[in-house]
Amino acid sequence: MDVVRIHHPYSVKQIKPEPVVLTLGFFDGVHRGQQAVIGRAREEARKRHLRLAVMTFNQHPSLVFHQLDRRSATYLTTIPEKIDRMAELGVDLLYIVDFTSAFANLAPEKFVKQYIVDLHAQVAVAGFDYTFGPQRAGMADLPQFAKGRFDVIQVGQLNQNAEKVSSTRIRQAIDVGDIDEAASLLGYPYHLLGTVVHGEARGRTIGFPTVNIRPEPYSRVPGIGIYAVQIKICDVWYLGMASIGRNITFGDDRDVTIEIYILNFGKMVYGEPVEIVWYSRLRGEVKFDSAAGLIDQLKLDEVATRDYFTQYRGELLS
Repeated sequence: MDVVRIHHPYSVKQIKPEPVVLTLGFFDGVHRGQQAVIGRAREEARKRHLRLAVMTFNQHPSLVFHQLDRRSATYLTTIPEKIDRMAELGVDLLYIVDFTSAFANLAPEKFVKQYIVDLHAQVAVAGFDYTFGPQRAGMADLPQFAKGRFDVIQVGQLNQNAEKVSSTRIRQAIDVGDIDEAASLLGYPYHLLGTVVHGEARGRTIGFPTVNIRPEPYSRVPGIGIYAVQIKICDVWYLGMASIGRNITFGDDRDVTIEIYILNFGKMVYGEPVEIVWYSRLRGEVKFDSAAGLIDQLKLDEVATRDYFTQYRGELLS
């Protein structure tokens, strides 16, 4: 897959000189609803023997339109994750546009000319709620701006349990720790990228040494609780149980941390980048009367984690 990064105004030399089916959207999470949009575009590309292109943005448009506070802005997928997801979906060409004020203020007709026509789109495909331009023109308006230069395909809403599959709904599920719901809406288990950093090293003193994780900036961290996870370190996957919480057994008003006890692991890996896959929430955070009570519970959590993955692998094989 070719990846082209664009900053407005761009040079025409950056644009691949070939006709495409162009898919439009921010695609945070690349969830099942967005997969349906890309899937419809892929069908059209195959039918017309054209390359499948996607145009997305480096940051959420709401940041530029002042509808979202940058300090609270988080994403379901980082740019590298989004690139990987697009490649998995058979995208041939990915344009990542810097969503700046200059780009956001393009009049609809200029947006259509520069970012659809001049990207050699024979067909533009987007979800029903896609908007463009400062006045938020929508998919119903796109045919009039197309002026016969390209075809327009609008993909309808995908529902699950009578509600729209959306990035907002997924974020809400992750925030409360309902990662089963999040995975169902995403179409895959939730992933998080981070780096191993130094912590208090308290886990070593109680027989459960953990790696402390600093998540990538703007990543969405699941709600407080204990989870069965997989973690990739140095290109090797391990099973683990993750704790997101304040370690309230050892004091009040502590910062929220991400700590992972990795099963059958004893290496020093400070500074290593990691990828975490969140499979199941085992329980909430509990304040114990003593470290001994916490240790007893951690032993039960380890059994629950091993049992979960034994069952999960059995389901994959069945």
